[in-house]
Amino acid sequence: MTAPSSSQSQLSTATLLLSCPDQKGVLASVSDFVFKHNANILHTDAHTDPDLNLYLMRMEWDLAGFTIPAAEIASRFEPTAQRFSMQWRLAFSSNRPRVAIFVSRNDHCLTDLLYRHEIGELPCDIPLIISNHDDCRRLADFYHVPYQAIAVEKDNKLHAEDFALTLLREHRIGLIVLARYMQILSTGFINQYGNRIINIHHSFLPAFIGAKPYHRSYERGVKLVGATAHYVTEVLDEGPIIEQDVIRISHRDSLQSLIEKGRDLEKVVLSRAVRWHVENRIVLYGNKVAVFG
Repeated sequence: MTAPSSSQSQLSTATLLLSCPDQKGVLASVSDFVFKHNANILHTDAHTDPDLNLYLMRMEWDLAGFTIPAAEIASRFEPTAQRFSMQWRLAFSSNRPRVAIFVSRNDHCLTDLLYRHEIGELPCDIPLIISNHDDCRRLADFYHVPYQAIAVEKDNKLHAEDFALTLLREHRIGLIVLARYMQILSTGFINQYGNRIINIHHSFLPAFIGAKPYHRSYERGVKLVGATAHYVTEVLDEGPIIEQDVIRISHRDSLQSLIEKGRDLEKVVLSRAVRWHVENRIVLYGNKVAVFG
């Protein structure tokens, strides 16, 4: 994906993401709605899934000169949405997502996310880091991000989750990123943030789900090791996949060198997925996602 130019990234834009039954006139009607109100369309991308008879689309336009106030765009677009039975949402570049990062002891994904945020690659706010350990506090302090350690024990998991949910509400969090957070979240917690929790799994799913995938990959003698960023659902490691990547492994690699190669993949794959989410480039349909460039 190409990063936007500095001038383009400063524009105030609206982005429409939709899915609907595949039919004639969807693109024309949406384009006409935007054109009639004096918009300059910056990006349009679409995809048809013939197996599901679905049409998916993303359109972004410049709000400068647009004749509908931002607060009224959704209600004015609703008749078009109803006509085509759309599932849709509207996002504005001026509304920066508020992201909380959950982490345990491994800090490579957290480090990468905080650095990319610092240099402006992730257009979001990160007002909170939550961990079940204190190991990464120094890193949070370096980037001046509030850090809350919440111990998670076998007999206090629900209490720990309730405390975390309270913090998330206080900080108005819209997206949770599990940056190697080594705890399984309850169904109740996940349901509070449906399709708004991104996890990095250190395997090329659906292979080697669950715990210690690198160890099992090494024992199996794999020639490729991968990483998968996906939305979290109540079924472990089976949520919609956002991004994946792989790196080659040889018989000369030890378990430790395999893990080191995997870590390099994890941080890149997770950062890509988070960036695409906060840039409103993802349309979910079924257990799949379309990522528009």
